[in-house]
This record gives sequence, structure tokens and C-alpha cells, in this order.
Amino acid sequence: MEQATFGAGCFWGVELLFRQTAGVLDTSVGYCGGITENPTYQDVCYKNTGHAEVVTMTFDPDVIRFSRLLDLFWENHNPTTLNRQGPDVGTQYRSVIFYHSEEQMALAIDSMERHQKRFPRPIVTQIVPACTFYPAEEYHQQYLEKRGLASCHI
Repeated sequence: MEQATFGAGCFWGVELLFRQTAGVLDTSVGYCGGITENPTYQDVCYKNTGHAEVVTMTFDPDVIRFSRLLDLFWENHNPTTLNRQGPDVGTQYRSVIFYHSEEQMALAIDSMERHQKRFPRPIVTQIVPACTFYPAEEYHQQYLEKRGLASCHI
């Protein structure tokens, strides 16, 4: 089993996308990439924590390759808007790939270069080493599924 961590805007919809993907065994939404230890949702939204809203997942590479997860990542958000996805604005909504191995880093860079051809503006996605993941509050976990919703407002 392997780990993958992506930030692509509000974590509710991103989590739902990956939870519905064959080979993804579990997901958790939370915060990563900042300076504040054990941040809350309020901290991330209203204080300068530096964290992004992310989804971390365990996946079976015999069922789905990391490169396919990357394709889903690029295809399901706008990686050309800095610190923004639709109406959600702020550094917590940035596009970011937290890689868990040198192989993931290389695949992420290659994937970004391939997908750049689809976008008229430059991709601004960060590709950075995985760091401490802080799980979000329980009410954020599987938020859309718990409410019977198929997507976010975007």
C-alpha cells in the first residue's frame, strides 16, 4: 500500500472524488504544509497557519497507479489559479502535491509538464515533500457523503 496527498481547493469534493476511485482504500481530510501544530479549521481559515486543505489517502498500486491519481488531480480542479478554486480564495485552497517518495516527485513533475499543454495559463501547483498531516475535525470527514451530496458548490 502507498500514500498520496493532494490539495486542490476545498477538501470535501476532492475527498469524494478519490473515495469513489477504485484502488483508493481510505481517505482523510486535513491540513498540511503550514507552521501551526494541530490547527483547527478556524485556524486554517482565519489565521496565517500556512496550511493547505488536503486529502491524504492510502491506495493499492496493484489496482491504481500513482500516475492515474495524478491525472484525476489535474482533471478535477484548476491548477492555474493561485490560492483559489472557484469562489474559495486563500492559501488554504492552493493547488499542491505532497509527494511521499522520490518516485512520486518525479511522476508529479512529469505529469505536470504533460498536463500543462491543456491549460492556456501556467500551472501554479506546488510539488513539495510530504510533511506532518493534521486530520481535520470529524465533521469534515466524508462531509458530502454524510449529507447525501454529490458535489460541492463548484
